[in-house]
Amino acid sequence: MSAAPAIALPTRRAFLRTAFSAAVLAGTAAALAPVLRARRPRQTLTPAPLAEETYRGRHIAVDHAGIRIDGRPLHVMRRADGSYLSGINHFQSFGTPLELARAAVDELAGAQLAPAAAAPHHV
Repeated sequence: MSAAPAIALPTRRAFLRTAFSAAVLAGTAAALAPVLRARRPRQTLTPAPLAEETYRGRHIAVDHAGIRIDGRPLHVMRRADGSYLSGINHFQSFGTPLELARAAVDELAGAQLAPAAAAPHHV
């Protein structure tokens, strides 16, 4: 008769190493959770003054929520250098949101902005 193979049980050292690793992971996750949940503060259009004007027959409104041309939102992005760009003129940057809106009106050449497909971004 042959003896049954012995089942290797984990050693105390392996058990403690596993428990320590799990504790480190849980502690790290608990410490990082508030940081990961924190939201970035929203940027505003504060460098440029709030403005409302008619440019080439189009109504432009610049406020803290964004830019609107004839009541329709213009998607605006703020670059790291502080300049602005939009989907209408995405290869050119402008110093202020009002300059960007005027350039968008020039580029639209009488066409209307398409309705926003998603919630507007705030820059």
